[in-house]
Amino acid sequence: MDTERALAVEVRSALSAACPSLRNGDPADAVGGLTPSFVASPASTQEAAAVLRAAAAAGLAVVPRGAGTGLGSPGWGLPPSACDLVVDLSAMDQVIEHAAGDLVARVQAGAAIGHVASVLAEAGQELALDVPADATVGGVVATGTAGPRRLRYGSPRDLLIGVTAVRADGVVAHAGGRVVKNVAGYDIGKLLAGSQGTLALITEATFRLHPLPDAVAYVTAEFGPAQRGAAVAGLQSAAASALVPSAVELDWPPGSAQSPRALRVGVLLEGTSPGVAERARQMSELLASAGGSPAVAVTEAAPARWGQLPSPSTVIRVTFWVGRLADVLDAIAAAGAGAGVRPAVTGSAGAGALYACLDPGTEQDTAVRFVRTLRERLDADAFGRPTASGRPTASGRPTASGRPTAFGGPRGSVVVLAAPAPVMAAAGAYGSVPGAALMRAIKDQFDPDHRMFPGRLAAI
Repeated sequence: MDTERALAVEVRSALSAACPSLRNGDPADAVGGLTPSFVASPASTQEAAAVLRAAAAAGLAVVPRGAGTGLGSPGWGLPPSACDLVVDLSAMDQVIEHAAGDLVARVQAGAAIGHVASVLAEAGQELALDVPADATVGGVVATGTAGPRRLRYGSPRDLLIGVTAVRADGVVAHAGGRVVKNVAGYDIGKLLAGSQGTLALITEATFRLHPLPDAVAYVTAEFGPAQRGAAVAGLQSAAASALVPSAVELDWPPGSAQSPRALRVGVLLEGTSPGVAERARQMSELLASAGGSPAVAVTEAAPARWGQLPSPSTVIRVTFWVGRLADVLDAIAAAGAGAGVRPAVTGSAGAGALYACLDPGTEQDTAVRFVRTLRERLDADAFGRPTASGRPTASGRPTASGRPTAFGGPRGSVVVLAAPAPVMAAAGAYGSVPGAALMRAIKDQFDPDHRMFPGRLAAI
């Protein structure tokens, strides 16, 4: 016991020497039910590197934290298998450099998105990500969080042009640069984006920016419950149109057997006032021409539920080729009917991403059945078989009509982003991961001892 106590004191002393802002962890710092022994709040990349070197020497499992919005939500993501040290980046919250003439900004990882937005807005610019204002830059990059405008601007990895990160052993790595056209070296930034903090600790990020639009318009079309085909046709036409939509969203509330709900297709247009007005008129005509006589409206304010999850309790993300939207909606409806649930479906269908959200009161066995059935319906075999109707399949083989398809294999995935722990364990967060071996090889290179957020990604 005395030896263990002496080791604990030695570890704390080493961590404190590396990062003066060190304290003991408490239940409020728990991640996935695990309370860390220590919480360090470095004020710079150098301090972050020093604390990770000390953690490596002690063999501590490390969990990075920004605002903690994702880590603090029960059931959101897989919990760590160990958590000895939380590295809190909230003290690193500055916009280091804003080169307005180059449309580039370099910011610390702990900076809140809302703060960054206010600084950039002074120059009439923005970081075109629809994410919560209290989320941090590092957290957004690490999780790959993106909102409706991903259709036009992409996800964080697409806007990231430079990154500074600290490896598990405390070595500082820089990638990219301060200009948009930069091709030097490996694109480590894109590798770290979406890595959930399992490869390295992001301390700084450099982004390319966009001018704030002079005007916006939301064009929405409400299709009746029996007009799903028309809604799909309208959405696909909008996403592929030359009217340059910034977002094309689908909102499909659950309703009930007695009162099914309409499908809403929403399109965001941005630009100059005259241009937006004309494009909104043309977009209205395009959506109306899809059939089904939808109710079309144009507003300057976002429609209800725009970019929001109906329920954060159980959230299943489905990604796919936009051309397969009809098949995906059929699969969601069939999986729901088989499990006895009516999920609320929303998301950037125009960019090939939807979220199926189950009611918080859904029985755990029912939720597991829904996820498993959905995966079965969207697996390689289901997408790859020719159909008697001659509709395209994902296999690339000829359909029953004899025409080859435009799809070269299974595309997309079914991921459980949030769910009660028993559901996450029984259904699995990711299902089959085709690139698992490559992911493990990368993990071994970046973090040989697997101490950075261990267990967060099932494949590694």
